[in-house]
Amino acid sequence: MSGRNGQPDDGPDRRHQRPEGLSDETVEALGSLSKALETTERARGHLYSFHQLTGTADLELDRAVELLHKAGHPDWAEAVRTQVLGRNVIPGHWTFQIVEAYDHTYYRPFRELEQAAVEELADGRDHLFEAEMKEARRTVGHPHHTARPDVDPQVTGGDGG
Repeated sequence: MSGRNGQPDDGPDRRHQRPEGLSDETVEALGSLSKALETTERARGHLYSFHQLTGTADLELDRAVELLHKAGHPDWAEAVRTQVLGRNVIPGHWTFQIVEAYDHTYYRPFRELEQAAVEELADGRDHLFEAEMKEARRTVGHPHHTARPDVDPQVTGGDGG
């Protein structure tokens, strides 16, 4: 089967093709919604980094307390143990509680809404905006510009390099 410029058809798979009648505006809106969710995913990752780094620091305080005792500074050891070790990072919260609240209050509802919008408006086809951008920017027939991972560059007329 031939596609553009007489090259074998290696266009996007059906999952990444716009459903019949879906407007440019809807594709762009879903792309924007997806981009916002991706940014939220990154924010969530940073929140998990905050959680893990804070936990690692708190666990290291055990060693600091021990070393301060060994160095003959029991008052400082006790101050670290009672003033910082195990302390809430914001009133009433350790970092795991912040992560849980973020997930429950913001992240999950956002993810579910984005998935529902894609399902209803685009027949469940994700990343249509990006798929169309890829199709517009790639060089058909070039071995490193195939549309799908299942297209063999040797078969599409590429030079294999």
